[in-house]
Formats: sequence, structure tokens, C-alpha cells
Amino acid sequence: MPETAAPRRARGAFSGTRSAVLAGLLAAVPVLAGCIAEPGPSPTGTLSLSTAAPGITSGAPSTSAPLETTQSSNKAPVYWIGRSNSDVFLYREFRDVPEQENPVTRALRAMMSEKPLDPDFFTPWQNPKQLATSISGKDVITVDVSEDAFNSNLDADMAARAIQQLVYTATAAAASSGLIDSGQQIRVRILVDGHTDYVAFDHVQLGSLMARTAGLVAPVWIIDPQENVEVPDGSVKITGRSTLPGGKLRWQILRSGDNGDKTPFLTGETTAAADPAQAGVFTLALTLPEGDFELRVAQTSSADGQVDGTEDTRSFKVR
Repeated sequence: MPETAAPRRARGAFSGTRSAVLAGLLAAVPVLAGCIAEPGPSPTGTLSLSTAAPGITSGAPSTSAPLETTQSSNKAPVYWIGRSNSDVFLYREFRDVPEQENPVTRALRAMMSEKPLDPDFFTPWQNPKQLATSISGKDVITVDVSEDAFNSNLDADMAARAIQQLVYTATAAAASSGLIDSGQQIRVRILVDGHTDYVAFDHVQLGSLMARTAGLVAPVWIIDPQENVEVPDGSVKITGRSTLPGGKLRWQILRSGDNGDKTPFLTGETTAAADPAQAGVFTLALTLPEGDFELRVAQTSSADGQVDGTEDTRSFKVR
């Protein structure tokens, strides 16, 4: 379809987990969670941020936004939106996806049509009727999506976050599948029904090349195990990433009782890798018995080990 310059507009901390905080955000749009998987009418409310999006409009320190490395797994890297303390960040999951389409299209389709595994995450995108992607040269990804993907009412900060969610997912899928050279900056052009200059969610002008905005990924997140997976008892390997290479992290394992109450089981500290090849990565090897557990990992902000409020949580089962 030919491009046109005609403007177009869219229609429409260890004391607790992020779930309670996120509930207040989702309450603003009660119909959003129910319409992620299928396209539908625009919600009547507006999904908004109570604070400026770090890395977009606030004075939050920038962090690097490195591309994923090539992996042999067929799982697709998909970014979601989630809260940590008073800020909103991007979090990544690896998802099983059908192989009928190219890796970038598969990852974006999952981002727009599926629900995150972690209930603390969400996506404002809607399942589009049309979605196609292509790669030009070694550094430009073009995404052409139908207008119905934007049928959510967002404020300006959340709209900017959603567009970066797409940029992160598209570049992650292309890099992890080896389709692009991850040693250079990869840019994304978003077309809507083949047109440039669409105003996404009534706030973000599309059509120009976009790159990852630094400072948007979560300061700390747990990579493995993923939400609610079962792992064998004995030695359980936990991996994650911090945006502060060499930074200190506090972690805690809670065990769920028969009545659902969670009690502390193990607590400790670790250090994120400072080596550029594994910058920010942390690994734990814990011996756990059978049971239901929750892992909490938080960055520390001072020499005495006080957490800075940025935390990720993950529920998993040992069987």
C-alpha cells in the first residue's frame, strides 16, 4: 500500500508486591483487561500515569537499552508494561508462539493479542486485523499494522510507553532471531494501514524512524523462572537483570502455606555482573523443597542495603 503524508488520528519494596499498586492503575480502565485478546470498542476511561514516564518526560536517570543477543530458543521476546513503586517500566517475557510468520511479526502479534504470564503486567494494545513486518538493510524494521490495534484510550505518557513497548519488542525479536546486526542501533518505522503520520492513541506522531528510548526498561527484573512455572526440587537456578552493573540487590523467597499466607523462607544479597558481556545479569542457585514460592528482588540504594523501591516479584512452584 502506498505511503501518504496525510495526518491520521486514532479512534478512539519487600513489604508488598506490585499487584496492589497496579490494581489502582487498571481500575481506571475496568474493561481493558477483558479486551486484550480480542478487538473491541474503545474503553470509556483513559489509562494514565500518575507520574511522568521515566526516560520520556521525567528527570529519571537514563540507563542503557542494549539489544537482546541471538538465541537458539524458538521463544519470542515480548515486552509488557508494569509498575514498580510509583514508576511504570517495560518488562520482558519469553513466549511460545506459532511459527507461521516471521519472528518479528510473531512477537508483535503476541504483544497485541495475548495476556502476560505475570499478572502484574499488562498491554494496552488490541488484537489487529492486519499486521506485517519487514526489514530493510541491517538496521530498519518496518511495522505495518491496522488502525484497530490502537483502540484504547491512553494519556500522553502511557501512549509514549505503548509505542516504546512495540519498538522494544520488534527490535528484541529481530536481534534474538539473528535477523539484524545487534551491534548497531536498530530503528523502527510504524505504518498504520500503509500510511505514515498517523497519530497513535491521539498522542504520538508515527512515520519517522524510532529507536529504543533509554531508561524505560525496569531497573530490575526476574528472567527465570517465569510466572507460575514448575521447576524440579533441589537446586533451583534463578536469573535476572539489573540496570546497574555491579549494583547490589536484595532477594527474598517466601513460601505459601495451605491457607495461602506467605512467610519468609530465605533471604540474601547478590551483586549484578559488571562485565560488559553480561552487564547487570545476576544468578542465584538455591536449594528449595517442594512447595509454592514467591521470589522478590530489589535494588539497594545505599551502603546499608536499604531497597530503593524498585522491585520485581515472581511466583513459581517446586515439584
